[in-house]
Amino acid sequence: MDELGARAAALVARHPRHARLRPVGTSRAGTPLLLLSVGHGSRQTLVVAGPHANEPVGGATVLRLAERALADPRLTEGADATWNLLLCADPDGLRRNEGWLSGPYTLGRYARHFFRPGFLEQPEWLPDGPEHATLPETRTLLALQDELRPFLHCSLHGVDVGGGFVEVTHDLPGLAQRIAHTAARLGIPRELGAYDTLYWPDLGPAVYRIPPPRDGDLTAAITEAAVDSTWCHPQRYGTVTAVVEAPMWGVAAVADDSPPADRDAVLRSVSRTLRHDTLRLRRVLARVRPHLAGVPDAAHLLAPVDDYLLVCPQLADAWDPETDDGTGRSLPSMSTAHLVALRLAGRRLSLRTAGLLHQLVTRTGDDPAGVLPEVNRLVDEGCADYTDGCGARWIPVARQTEYQTRVVLAAFELTGRRPTADSRSGEPGWGSGAAVPMHQE
Repeated sequence: MDELGARAAALVARHPRHARLRPVGTSRAGTPLLLLSVGHGSRQTLVVAGPHANEPVGGATVLRLAERALADPRLTEGADATWNLLLCADPDGLRRNEGWLSGPYTLGRYARHFFRPGFLEQPEWLPDGPEHATLPETRTLLALQDELRPFLHCSLHGVDVGGGFVEVTHDLPGLAQRIAHTAARLGIPRELGAYDTLYWPDLGPAVYRIPPPRDGDLTAAITEAAVDSTWCHPQRYGTVTAVVEAPMWGVAAVADDSPPADRDAVLRSVSRTLRHDTLRLRRVLARVRPHLAGVPDAAHLLAPVDDYLLVCPQLADAWDPETDDGTGRSLPSMSTAHLVALRLAGRRLSLRTAGLLHQLVTRTGDDPAGVLPEVNRLVDEGCADYTDGCGARWIPVARQTEYQTRVVLAAFELTGRRPTADSRSGEPGWGSGAAVPMHQE
């Protein structure tokens, strides 16, 4: 987090006439929320990095976007545009992930140092509507949207294991083709059946329409995401929102849109595995919880654990073709990509929970509950399923960043700015500026 601020300040020092850096709010822990602005146009773009604590690549992307905008006047005065780049929406959560951010990038290291706050503490979510937002980070996002009234709002997210995709509030014809070109060039698999968007309209390969927000309980919000959020808030200004998901570990099979050989068998297997893992995790938690009194940070780690263990059984029921989950809604038509995405999502929930439990156990000192071997088995099994079972492979930070940058620039062009496409590739020029990794790879 400190490095992001230092890099942004250095960029402003090099370009004082065209770039500005200012605090626009403060986190719960007192960390300034910094906005980097490039250009002086009347049309505003707002790009938000770091809305989820375990998804750091957006910080590198906003710095790369700033460099692109400074190097190419077609992105600023040529389009009468100003780029407003929030360096990180959850700096406190990002600091809690520093245990794996320095590398080496292995799934085991990531899982054992993973942190993401409970759902009630995530800045983009508005469980009670914008009028009742309580988190200072959320209020900052809303205030920025109301101040800028951007024509384009991008939220930069990361998929830990899977592929890249985009969620939008408005159809942008041509976006799917641009994503396909970028993904192919960078070796990024496109997620053609994303778990997050299972019930959402499909606007093209790896592009999904964000549905209107609706009331729902915590479980619905966690599993379906069709609730009020800062993604939808600026629509009152005619804003197009694009949520850009870039994978850290890629899985090629998420791009397989072929019909599955036996859909129901795969669904039963995914549901059975998730139920089995959930029982093991609950047993571990029951043994650990009595030893957590006085353990530093236990409450912050327990909140997401309780959230995950709340929804895991309900997801297992929703995915099981032999179980009525009580919603009355059947599963949509599914490709192989959908089934792979559900397998990854089930493992994601159990692996994240195991990683958080690992941190809780190690903070108790000498493992008085005697559960550390079981927790390590859960972590190792999840990582092995990803790497050996699903073929997950690390994607270098420079490629993650370039992918996100190109998708944002494509959305920028397609929302009405003048064409700035490279005449050879149909995209902004490749290699205009060095990658800004989140550490020296």
